[in-house]
Amino acid sequence: MDQRNDPTVSGCIDYKRRPALRSKHGKWRSSAFIIGVEMAERLAYFGIAANLIQFLTGKLGQSTATAATNVSTWTGISLLLPIFGALMADSFLGKYYTVVLSSIIYILGLGLLTLTATLPSLGRSIELQSTIFFIALYMVALGQGGHKPCVQAFGADQFDGEDPEERKAKSSFFNWWYCGSCIGSITGTAVMSYTQDNLSWGLGFGIPCILLVVSLLVFMAGTYTYRFSTQREGHSPFRRIGRVIMVAARNWRLPHQDEGLLTTQTYNSKSRIYRYKFLDKALIEPLNPGEGRACSEKEVEEAKAILRLFPIWAATLLFAMLISQPQTFFIKQGVTLDRSIGSKFEIPPAALTGFIPVCIVLFVPIYDRLIVPLAQTSTGQPAGITMLQRIGAGMLISIVAMVVAALVEMKRLKTASEHGLVDSPKARLPMSVAWLLPQCALFGISDGFTMVGLQEFFYDQVPDELRSVGLGLYMGIFGTGSILSGALISVIDQVTSKDGRQSWFSNNLNQGHLDYFYWLLAGISALGLMLFMYFAKSYIYNKSKARV
Repeated sequence: MDQRNDPTVSGCIDYKRRPALRSKHGKWRSSAFIIGVEMAERLAYFGIAANLIQFLTGKLGQSTATAATNVSTWTGISLLLPIFGALMADSFLGKYYTVVLSSIIYILGLGLLTLTATLPSLGRSIELQSTIFFIALYMVALGQGGHKPCVQAFGADQFDGEDPEERKAKSSFFNWWYCGSCIGSITGTAVMSYTQDNLSWGLGFGIPCILLVVSLLVFMAGTYTYRFSTQREGHSPFRRIGRVIMVAARNWRLPHQDEGLLTTQTYNSKSRIYRYKFLDKALIEPLNPGEGRACSEKEVEEAKAILRLFPIWAATLLFAMLISQPQTFFIKQGVTLDRSIGSKFEIPPAALTGFIPVCIVLFVPIYDRLIVPLAQTSTGQPAGITMLQRIGAGMLISIVAMVVAALVEMKRLKTASEHGLVDSPKARLPMSVAWLLPQCALFGISDGFTMVGLQEFFYDQVPDELRSVGLGLYMGIFGTGSILSGALISVIDQVTSKDGRQSWFSNNLNQGHLDYFYWLLAGISALGLMLFMYFAKSYIYNKSKARV
C-alpha cells in the first residue's frame, strides 16, 4: 500500500489519542518546534560549559589540572545520564513527558547556579559556594540527561520511516537538527562567555535559565501538531531482551546439534546461529512445558540488534577522549594569546570553542545539499555514503586536527621562549589567537561527519521502541570518553609533576607541555580508528531498518 495515500500514520496518534493524520501532524511543521527547543537548550548548556573552566580557576580558585578534570568529569556525567533518561522515557513516561519533567529540573538547576553567582554571602565562603555550585551543576546535568535524547528522538519520530519521502526527510532532519544545535552552541559560547567575562556571572547564568523557560513553553505550544508513537512506548522492551538472555542461558546446556529440540524459527535462523550461538538458544522450545516458552525470532533479533552496537560504541570511545579537549585546554591556551580586535574589543577565550560549531553550521548545508547528491551518483546509496563510512571519515579528520593542535602548541611554547616569557604566566604572547582557528575548524568538520553519523546510526539501528535509548547510548560515548579524558589528565598530572618537576598541565602553560598531551591523544585516536574500521567492516546492518 502506498503510504502517501493513507490519511493516517500507522503506529501514531495525536495529543488526544486519535489516529495521527499525515496532513496535519508531524513532519517539518512539528520538527521545527523541536529544533527550536534544541537550540535554546544548547545555548543554555554551552552558556555554562564553554566558560566553566574559567569560573573554576577564577571564582573558585582551582588549579588548571583540577579544573580541567572537574570539567571533563561533569561533561562526562552529563553525557552518561541521557542513557538513564532514555530508559525512563522508553520504559515508563514516554518521550514527551520526560522532556517536560527534565526541563523543569534543568530550569531549577540553572536558577540555583544563578543564585550561587549573585548572592554576596556565598562569595565569602568558598567551600559553601563550591558545594552549592556543584549541586546546581549536577542538577543541570540531570535535567539534560532526560532532555537531550528524548527531544531528538521525538523530533525524528515526526517522520514516517515507512514512507519513502518522509524517510529521506528524516535523514535530512539529523543534519539540520545538528545544524540548529550548533547555532545554539555558538550563541551560548560567544554571547554568554562575553557576558560572564565582561558583565557578571549571575547574568551569564540567569539568561540561559530564562531562555529554557521560554523553550519549554514553545515545546508545549507545538503539542497539537505532534505525532505520538503507539509502539508500546511506556512498556519496557528490556524485559523482553532480558528474557531472551535468561532463556538462552537456560537452554545453553542443551546440545546445539540436537535438532529435535529446535523450532521451525530456529531452522530459518540457521545462517545466523553460528554468529550468535548463545542468543539463538533462546529459540529452543523447552522439553517441559512448565519451564515456559521459547522466545520468538523477533525477540531474539531485537536482542541481537542491541549487542551488535557495542563494538562500535567501544571503538569510538578513544575518539570521544580527543574531542573533549576544546572545552578545557584550548580555552586556557587562548588566554595566553593576543585576542584583541582593534583597540577596544577583546575576544573572550571561551568564544574560541564557538568557532567549532560555526564551522559545523557552514559545513552541514554543504554536505546535505552538495556532497550527498554527488556521492549518490557514484555509490547509489540514498545518503551518499553509509553511516559507518561517515563516522570513520570524521574520526580520521579529528586525528589530523589533533596533530595540528600539537604543532600549534609547539609554536606557542617556542614564541614564549624566544620572547623571555616562559616565567610570565599572565603575559600575553606576541602570537595571534587566530593560530588556534585551523584546529577548531578541523574539529568542526570532523563533528559534521562523526557526530551526525553516530546520532543517525544509534537512532536507526536499534529496535523502534528503544530509539531514545539508542541516542542515550550515542551520548554515552562522549560521556564515557570525557570521564576517561579527565582520568587520563589526572594520572598524567600526578606522574609528570613528581620530584618537583613541572606538570604537562602546569598552571603556567608556558612551562607545561600540552603538545606532548596532544601527540599522545593523536596516537590514541589513531588506535581507536583502527579498531573502529575492524568492527565496522564486519558490522551487519539491521536490514529491516537500514537505509544505507
